[in-house]
Amino acid sequence: MSMPRPLNLLAASIALAFALPAGAQTTNEQLLQELRELKARVGELEKKLKDAEGKLPPAGASWGMTPDQAAELNRLTVKTDALEENNERWGFKDLTISGYIEPAFIWNKLQNRSGFQFLNQQSDGYFYDTSYIGAAVLDITKEMEGGTIWKLTLSPNRGVGALIDGNSIIQEASVSVPLGGLQTRLIAGQIPDWSGYEFQQPTLNPFTTHNLLYDFTLPAGYTGVGLTHATGKWLMKGMLANVNTPIRVPGEKAPAIVYRVDYAKGEFDGFGFAGLHGKAPNYNGDGDSTTAHLFEVDGYYIRGDWTLQGQASVGRQKAAAITPDADGNYRDARWWGLSGLVGYAVTPRLQALVRADYINNKKNGGGLFTYNGFYLPEEGVYNDSRNGIGPAPEGNLDRGANRYALTVGMKYAVNPSTTFKVEYRLDGADRAVFEDVKTGEFKKRNHLLGTSVVVAF
Repeated sequence: MSMPRPLNLLAASIALAFALPAGAQTTNEQLLQELRELKARVGELEKKLKDAEGKLPPAGASWGMTPDQAAELNRLTVKTDALEENNERWGFKDLTISGYIEPAFIWNKLQNRSGFQFLNQQSDGYFYDTSYIGAAVLDITKEMEGGTIWKLTLSPNRGVGALIDGNSIIQEASVSVPLGGLQTRLIAGQIPDWSGYEFQQPTLNPFTTHNLLYDFTLPAGYTGVGLTHATGKWLMKGMLANVNTPIRVPGEKAPAIVYRVDYAKGEFDGFGFAGLHGKAPNYNGDGDSTTAHLFEVDGYYIRGDWTLQGQASVGRQKAAAITPDADGNYRDARWWGLSGLVGYAVTPRLQALVRADYINNKKNGGGLFTYNGFYLPEEGVYNDSRNGIGPAPEGNLDRGANRYALTVGMKYAVNPSTTFKVEYRLDGADRAVFEDVKTGEFKKRNHLLGTSVVVAF
C-alpha cells in the first residue's frame, strides 16, 4: 500500500536532508543508523497524518466542507507542521535579515569636488563630507530560546569596524543574554556608540550628513562587556570597554567606562544622557591612549507635524590639544558644543528640516575627541584643513577655531522602503581654517550640497 502523496513528498525531502555529501565515505553501521532515523521519522509523519485524518469530519458532512476541501485542509496541516519543524531545525526560527543601501551625491566647494560616493574606502581619515555616507548594510539578528539575542551587522568601508580597525566590515557584532529575566541583560561584543540624539543609520537620520557633535565629539564604538536594565520608563546601559579600538596594544591596560540612561517621559517626549571616562586613542606624539572625559545630554519632542531634537556636550582629553606648549609638551584638549534639529511635516510624505550646530574649541590650539595630531610645523601643517579643526595657519597657533554649521533640507518618502534626501550645508568658523584646494588659501566658510536615496528592506 503506497503512502499518501504529501507523505511521499515529505519523506523524499527528509531523505534529501539526510543525504551525505558527494564523495563521503560511510560505514555500514552509519548507513544502518541513518536508515533507522529515516524510518523513525517516516513513522512520526504517518502518526501525524493519522491524527489529522482522525480529526476530520465524516466525508461529505460537517464543518461545511466537501471531502475534497477536507483532504486539502489535511494536506496543508501536514505541510505546515513539517515547515515549522524544518525552520526550527535549520535555525530559521526567529531569524530576521534586514538592510539598506544609500547611494549619495556630494558637492564640496572648497574641496573642489562633486560626484557620487558609495562604499568608497576612507584610508585618508574621517571627514564630515564622507563620514558614514554612502553605505550598504546587511543586518542579521537571531533570537534564541530563552531570549538571548545574537546580532551581526555588516557595513563594508562605512561601519564602525572600518573606522576603528581600518579593514573590518563589522558594524556590530554583539550578544544580549537575559540574566534572570528579560529586563536585565548581559551585553558583549563590538557595539556602536549610543550617545546623542542622532543615529548613524540613514534610515533614522533625516539628513545625509551628520551634526558636528556626532562627527567630532563622540566615540565611534565600544568593544567590551556590560549590562542593560529596563524598568518602567527608564532604560540604563553601561560597559567596560575599549573605545574606538578592538584590541589594546602593548603597554595599554586600562579600558573605559561608558554608559547611557534614557527616560521616556510620555508618548511624545523624553530625554537621555551618556558619558565616557577612561582611555581613548590619541594621535599626538607616540600615539598612546590618554584619559578622556565626555558627557552629553539630549532630548526629543515629537508630536503632530513637529519634530524637535537637541543635544549639549562637553569633553576633554589629556595631552590631545593640537598645539604643544613652548617646551613641546602637548596640552589638554577641551571643548563644549550644542546641536539642535527642527522638522516639520509639510505633507505625510514630505518633511522640511533645519539643523544648527556649534562647537567651542579655542583652548590650546583646538583639538576634539581623537581629532588631534595635526601640528606639523616642519611641513607647514597646523590644523585639519578639511574639517576646519585647529588654529588658523596664518594666525595665533594657541587659539583654535570655534566651529558652526547650518543645514537645511528635505526628506521625501517615495514609499515605505524608499526615501529621497536633499540638503544645503554651510560650515563656518571664527578663524580661516578651511583650505581652498584650488588656490591654497584658507577661508572661514565652506559650502556643501548633498543628496541621497535610501532603500531599505
